[in-house]
Amino acid sequence: MGADRAVISARDAIAIIGAVEVAGIRCWVDGGWGVDALLGAEQRPHDDIDLVVPLAEADAVLAALDPHGFRCHLDERPTRLVARDRAGHQVDLHTVTFDHDGTAWQDGAGPGGGPCPYPVEGFTTGTIEGRAVGCLSAELQLAHHRGYEPGPVDLADMARLCARFSLPWPREYPDA
Repeated sequence: MGADRAVISARDAIAIIGAVEVAGIRCWVDGGWGVDALLGAEQRPHDDIDLVVPLAEADAVLAALDPHGFRCHLDERPTRLVARDRAGHQVDLHTVTFDHDGTAWQDGAGPGGGPCPYPVEGFTTGTIEGRAVGCLSAELQLAHHRGYEPGPVDLADMARLCARFSLPWPREYPDA
């Protein structure tokens, strides 16, 4: 965990997702909270929450989070934004653009800085504290972990996904 970042509890995660949804914006949980949403239970502490949101709605998402104390900390559009509150809670916004068939594309997040695809079948539903939330599928979570050298937390998350969903372990990584 980062020294200047606070733990995002399940309650925090639901409040953040709820603020975005109340503004009429769809979002999907990615990363660690996305893994836990697929598993239906919190498996570990989280120092952020990753949300996939439409790029065209990024300013509206920031406006929806503003009453909760979140301000833009880092703006790397069109790839991502980071919002933080004074307590150090962090929301990483992965901004995407949808094409005509429903595939989302995150500019600059793919191998070599190219676009990163989010196939339409990669959007699903999970639960946090019994509340249904949009999230990315286990297959898409695994695919997106392949673009960098994963740390121990990432490897543990992938191992949980592979075990729960009977998915093959990515061959490019050491055995879990």
